[in-house]
Amino acid sequence: MSHDIETIAKGAFDNTKFTTYWLSGDGKPETTDALEEDISCDLLIVGAGFCGLWAALQAKEKNPDRHIVVIEGAEIANGATGRPAAILSTSVMHGIANTERMFPGEVGPLEDFGHENSDGFKDTIERFNIDCDLEWGGELTVAVGGTEMPSLQETHDLFVKYGHEAKMYGKEALKEEIDSPIFDGGFMISKRSGTVHPGKLAWGLKRAILELGVELYENTPLLKTKKIKLGVQVTTPNAKISAKKVLLCTNAYAAGHKNIRKRVVGIRDRIVVTEPLTDEQLARIGWKSRCGIYDTRIQLKYMRLTADNRILFGGRLAYFFGDNTDPQADKSAGSFVPLFQAFLRTFPQLADVKVDYAWSGPIGLTTRMAVHYQSFHDGDMVYAGGYSGFGVTATRFGSRVGLDILDDLDTPERKFNFAKTQPGYVPPEPFRWLGFKFTMYALDTLEAKGGWRHLWVKIVKGMGFPITHN
Repeated sequence: MSHDIETIAKGAFDNTKFTTYWLSGDGKPETTDALEEDISCDLLIVGAGFCGLWAALQAKEKNPDRHIVVIEGAEIANGATGRPAAILSTSVMHGIANTERMFPGEVGPLEDFGHENSDGFKDTIERFNIDCDLEWGGELTVAVGGTEMPSLQETHDLFVKYGHEAKMYGKEALKEEIDSPIFDGGFMISKRSGTVHPGKLAWGLKRAILELGVELYENTPLLKTKKIKLGVQVTTPNAKISAKKVLLCTNAYAAGHKNIRKRVVGIRDRIVVTEPLTDEQLARIGWKSRCGIYDTRIQLKYMRLTADNRILFGGRLAYFFGDNTDPQADKSAGSFVPLFQAFLRTFPQLADVKVDYAWSGPIGLTTRMAVHYQSFHDGDMVYAGGYSGFGVTATRFGSRVGLDILDDLDTPERKFNFAKTQPGYVPPEPFRWLGFKFTMYALDTLEAKGGWRHLWVKIVKGMGFPITHN
């Protein structure tokens, strides 16, 4: 690139809006009223992100007579649900490699559950006529760094072993799909994979649960819970709810019980979205299938196209003291310039593209990197969360199993270890913040300086966080 990459990156943010692109357009439904009077219900769902919305829909369809109430602390899709890349994956355990890492003897049936879940996801969108820019373009994983192709081949072979149709690409063949000078090759999963507009999906699911008769109260945060004779009492700012059962779908926000935070960390993930590309600009890089893409950089990057041909480019994790889910520091260009520099290294032929939107979003990260369950109040309240960034489709599966645990149903899924075990503890503050800062410094300088950084990364991976691909 003929110009200084940092200068070009800084210049791309002249007119950037530091808010999520997904909630910026038309189509947002009216906000429902906050709860103002005491009520009782059969099932209370706390949190109306994807996990809560999928839980409400599935519970109501299974038992139409069940009185179901959903409360949301802010508005629909205000948190992680309105901020992801929304690349659709069949996995319900944060990718097949993570499934093998955590549950090596159960990969086959867990992948089968993922296939069934993806088919159910598609069926729901079709049955409720949800217009959410759904594209089944596939999921592409690309190698970056010159030494990643053997590892990528192993992952490809794992997909094939468990019933996926996966296609390998060498460096030159991959250029016919998408042209980046840093991509050394990759593999594509075409079936049941693609992209979706998460804001429109959430709004469509909101409409669906209201049509089914679910009661929804927005701007109604949970303040505290306590066990009562016939269930759980939940206190909100202006009213109390007596519920026979409570499902906590609060994910990175970890609301509902103080013990949730011992296993869940509110990590931030950053995203930039470009202005719409012209046909000529898009032709410079190809992207024929319009697939979602992940790469193998030490700090993983991911990318996708929107319906109006913007490029969403994400990665570069951050953590703010006390699990801060709305840091002021992530509302200015300085936090996003390094991410856009990575974009320019990936697509140097797009140095003339500007950034229209930039934001960060909360990820409920655990050492498992996938959903887990915590039970409280004699089993009448269950937390389902920790999707670690793979929640758009996995929340449908995770919430359904959470309901099964809450209702103590004897279902096949509950026999597997993911439903019976929990991720490891994460140290409290200030060790949590110091550990993250130290880890990010090690990752940022690992390739250039090596040394003690390799040992530190090995220690962090030993705690359960698979922070690199090698």
